[in-house]
Amino acid sequence: MKPDESPLPSENELESLEGSSTVIEPNSKDKNGKTATGEAPTIAQLATPGQSSAPHTDSPVKKTKERFKRLTGRFNIYLLLHVLIMLIAVVVIAVAFIKNRKAATTPSITAQNLTQKQLEQLANSDVSVGNNKQILNVQSNAVFAGQVLVRQDLEVAGTIKAGGSLNLPGITVSGNSTFSQIQTGTLTVSGNTAIQGQLTASGGLNVSGNATFAGNLSVAQLTASKLTLNGDLNLDHHISAGGPTPSRTNGSALGNGGTASVSGSDTAGTVNINTGTGPGAGCFIAINFASKFNATPHVVATPVGSAAGGIAFYVNRSTTSMSICTANTPPASTSFAFDYVVFD
Repeated sequence: MKPDESPLPSENELESLEGSSTVIEPNSKDKNGKTATGEAPTIAQLATPGQSSAPHTDSPVKKTKERFKRLTGRFNIYLLLHVLIMLIAVVVIAVAFIKNRKAATTPSITAQNLTQKQLEQLANSDVSVGNNKQILNVQSNAVFAGQVLVRQDLEVAGTIKAGGSLNLPGITVSGNSTFSQIQTGTLTVSGNTAIQGQLTASGGLNVSGNATFAGNLSVAQLTASKLTLNGDLNLDHHISAGGPTPSRTNGSALGNGGTASVSGSDTAGTVNINTGTGPGAGCFIAINFASKFNATPHVVATPVGSAAGGIAFYVNRSTTSMSICTANTPPASTSFAFDYVVFD
């Protein structure tokens, strides 16, 4: 061994240099990036001062962070941005498609106002304004000198006033209506009708069902096929029994050359009798009713004058006829009369 040479350290001395107190500067590299020993620095050499190079166990939080970094490192950030942009574009296209489809199915109606120039054009020419999806607003009053044709429904928010005639092929009124005067050819009412004022029927009033009058009923002439009164009948004037005059048949009590006649109706009338020669007991006349009674009627006969009062007369009756007769021999060549009233 030369004096200027130091002895090489033994293996034990080398191991003593690698103790925990040994610090290797990370910057002690040559230009090739190697350490002073000529080798790349180890993990123990890169350790910070005061830390041991011995392996140690990492904490759970640190392990989770390292796993997350490894996982995110596998994905490209630009790929993620591209996918996100594609998703946003798909959502925008879907929303636009739904809106366009809804707009196509639901017609939009827009309002259009007329200017003064457009009003002048309407007054002097035949023009079309807007389309059926628009609303025409006329702020001022409008006067139409000619005819107005509405091809579809007409909705009026206010009151309709017709200065002239109003011709409608059909009218349906759902609410209350007030008419000062109505003139119609035929009026058909399916429901109830309440008339607060006076009802005047010039052509006649035909009622097929029942009629109820809570107040007074004033008619110049009342024609009824059947009249039923549930209360008293008050008559302030005469009773006129109308109807056709019944036919007659002369009886044997008139004698030779005797005659008889009847005037009136089935309800009331007068019988005139002229006896001839040789009259006898029996019937003077038989009155044949123009209309048959439903049951045997009630007959009231009254002699007229003293000549008829001295005769012992009586009546026979049935649903089809009545007879005025005498129980004794009447005076010959004598004229007298009887009045009769017949009730069913």
